[in-house]
Amino acid sequence: MKSAENGSAVEMVIFGALGDLSRRKLLPALYQLDLAGLLHADTRIVGVARHEYSEKEFTDFVSENVTTFVSEDLNPDVFQRFLSRLVYQQLDFKETHSYSALADTLATANDTRIYYFSTPPAIYGDITEGLYTANLITDTDRVVMEKPIGHCLASSKVINDMVSKHFKENQIYRMTIFTPVL
Repeated sequence: MKSAENGSAVEMVIFGALGDLSRRKLLPALYQLDLAGLLHADTRIVGVARHEYSEKEFTDFVSENVTTFVSEDLNPDVFQRFLSRLVYQQLDFKETHSYSALADTLATANDTRIYYFSTPPAIYGDITEGLYTANLITDTDRVVMEKPIGHCLASSKVINDMVSKHFKENQIYRMTIFTPVL
């Protein structure tokens, strides 16, 4: 993905990278963007989850799910390029001190990051606080949150306030994920 501000590569950091939304929608969509030539050559996809996975286990997980959930045949060259973009980081989302490992993973990477919260909304504030504590939020970064955010208006306001504590409104994208019931 190219940053709108400077055309440079970005880091796509997916919290909850082993979850259902990631495996069924996000990772296949990122492959499709790569296939369409819309990912900068240096863009990396950093999967973040609680489980201990090696880089190979994560790559195998992504490979299996992209193969399953992309409807057309995969382009072998693009697919290998896509898989080479992958990085995995195990992290306890609620432990702010554990974000230093993520900071190390992102230290030599691209300046702009897109943080995609593919987790329960109740921990959006924990993730935001961890990113802030590890000094991983800049003015060029963005955060994507899935709706519904919270289970009622009051909980939605609390969650939005926690995220807004460290991200400006123009950095926050709220996505509605719709999956039809068949």
